[in-house]
Amino acid sequence: MNVKQAANVLELLEYFAEHRQPASLAEIARHFEWPRSSTFNLLGTLAARGFLYEPMARGSYYPSPLWGGLVRQIESADPVPLQLHQLLETLQRKTGETAVLAAASGAHAVFVDSVESPNAVRYAARPGKMVPLHVTATGRALLSQMSPADRTKVLKRAAFERYTPTTLMSVAAVEREIRRSLDRGWFEGNAEFTADLGGVALPLAMPHRQFAVLVAGPMFRLRERSAELAATMRAEVARHLGATSGATSGAGSGIEAARRGAARGGQAAAAR
Repeated sequence: MNVKQAANVLELLEYFAEHRQPASLAEIARHFEWPRSSTFNLLGTLAARGFLYEPMARGSYYPSPLWGGLVRQIESADPVPLQLHQLLETLQRKTGETAVLAAASGAHAVFVDSVESPNAVRYAARPGKMVPLHVTATGRALLSQMSPADRTKVLKRAAFERYTPTTLMSVAAVEREIRRSLDRGWFEGNAEFTADLGGVALPLAMPHRQFAVLVAGPMFRLRERSAELAATMRAEVARHLGATSGATSGAGSGIEAARRGAARGGQAAAAR
């Protein structure tokens, strides 16, 4: 589903975030190829609500601080725990690759925090980026934490599009890979969504919230390092989150909980 008016507001915000300077109605309409009348109505509505202002007298617009205030209020009600950001910083430093924290959002994994690698060739993972659950290591780590019924619902709605030659193309293939990953102790991405990019992911068992942590980068650096990266990630998760209620042993508890859930799902299917 794509509500055009909502999409236009979000695209406008991304435009200002990229250009970082005021823009006129004509510039915005030309950039997006929007009708001038529609652009006028959108900018006028946002300005009337205080979300845009005119820093210059010649009709250029820029987002007001109201956006930042609202975002800070939202974040303060459900912030990413500080120790999780510190975990990402440590993982990036120890592995040299981009470290990401993700959560499930419908059929996608959304990146809620990240610390990017300083390497010129790296995995770009700004917060807010979304990737399909079924074709990524991060997504499968999140799927593994769902109940079998919830996972089935998500996978039945998934669009099995072939992004690369290694993309998993069926519900059965995804389920097999989740079971194999749980038995192995980590989830591995093999350039299934973006060519030449891969990673290692672990589920995180946090109280009342389900996350996955990912270390990702180009395949030429990660191809032979999966077991090493997984060991580093498990050790750092335990060190940073071991004292957190519900996250004792960190990724280990996440893997074990997901494995138990998968086993219960298999037993229920057999009973039916």
